[in-house]
Amino acid sequence: MSYFTNLMERLFTTPYHPQAEYHGYMSRAETRTQDGVEVTVAVPDAQEGRRIFGIPLAGKGLQPVWVRVKNGSQSVLRAQFLTIDPRYFPPLEAAARCHFSIVKRISTFGVVGWVFAPMLLLMPLKLLTAHWANQRMDTLFQDQSLHRRPIAPGETVEGFIYTSLDSGTKIIRIYLMAISQVNHDEAGPLYSSMVRSESLVSDADSSSRDIDLTFSMPVPNLALDYEHQELLNRVKAAPREDGDIDHLIEQLKLVSTVVSNQSGRGTGDPVNLVIIGSFETLLLSFIGRWDETEAITLATCWKTAKAFLLGEEYRYSPVSPLFLFGRSQDIALQQIRNSINVRMHLRLWLAPFQLKDQPVWVGQVSRDIGVRFTTKVWNLTTHRIDPDVDEARDYVLEDLLDVERVEAAGHMVATPPVTRAAPHHNLTGDPYYTDGKRVVILLAQSPGRPRFIDWT
Repeated sequence: MSYFTNLMERLFTTPYHPQAEYHGYMSRAETRTQDGVEVTVAVPDAQEGRRIFGIPLAGKGLQPVWVRVKNGSQSVLRAQFLTIDPRYFPPLEAAARCHFSIVKRISTFGVVGWVFAPMLLLMPLKLLTAHWANQRMDTLFQDQSLHRRPIAPGETVEGFIYTSLDSGTKIIRIYLMAISQVNHDEAGPLYSSMVRSESLVSDADSSSRDIDLTFSMPVPNLALDYEHQELLNRVKAAPREDGDIDHLIEQLKLVSTVVSNQSGRGTGDPVNLVIIGSFETLLLSFIGRWDETEAITLATCWKTAKAFLLGEEYRYSPVSPLFLFGRSQDIALQQIRNSINVRMHLRLWLAPFQLKDQPVWVGQVSRDIGVRFTTKVWNLTTHRIDPDVDEARDYVLEDLLDVERVEAAGHMVATPPVTRAAPHHNLTGDPYYTDGKRVVILLAQSPGRPRFIDWT
């Protein structure tokens, strides 16, 4: 389509050109199987979503998640959408969120019409094509969606579920409930013909099991401060000294008690956290409750400054580099309240040692509770941290316990206690005090009850 033709179409009609046949996002799809059931998940990025649906879904706070289920089991399965996103959008609600606004079309055309009065005669065409486009959009969203219905043995279903927008890494839990069909007489008039398998399935049908799979999907919408695949490859390739728990404790005693600046001469916040587990398990344990951080660029600095001045939320705001093992953090995570000025931030470094083939991440966590002026940084302002850094440390443990991602945990002494009466200070001059302990957490690969270990 030529530039002139495209211009005329936009001036006089409401163009809508979705490409539902596009499947480029499938190059990032992941597939897992359980009990004969194969589940594939893929997440289009913002540009791909716009291409498929003909509308900027990300700008509307929407993110389509493509799911395919091949039911190779003997059970009838039913997908539970709420485990994917408790605030998911049904197809027609998602489409309505993206509809072309008739009022906006009238007002825009009206402004042009004051300059080119004859164009007002074409306003009905603009409105009519907007109406047609909205109808096509409704049909497309419905046709492309994964419908909530039983999946029979041997059946394959696929389609999009419309979720809330996430960037960076998106955690997707696919929960397929095994159900059993009973006839009306067996179920009784007050029961549905579809019931939970655990309650009515006989011993002969004990093979009926729920399917519960969790996916950690990179979504290339952010300039993250780490590259997902690059860090994953580094974790796999890095030579690390392996050992048992006694060896781990000895190695942790040699780790610096505080983070530093790039020169290595400054002393910062205490190194108060140790997490043991694979990179994939780390993401599954945190993402969904914690957000990743963007790299420091001119664009993200501007977004940060705007959020800072207006007191707005910026979920993926960059964090400043701190140094341990001679390098800045490998990964940073954060939790933000309704303002960028109040947040929890967590930095992790991959240690040069591991525990029985499991990577060890040494970290520092603290909580921002406001802002203050300082002469120690170029912009004269910095976040003010909660001086009780132990509270932030133990919050991380409680947060992981809440999602049942802790296999074992405990505290070990790292430094002598620092009292409230004689606090230490970090690189920007904030005071802090601590009992001198680090929390050590062994991540669970699947939810379960934890064990508590005396590491002292």
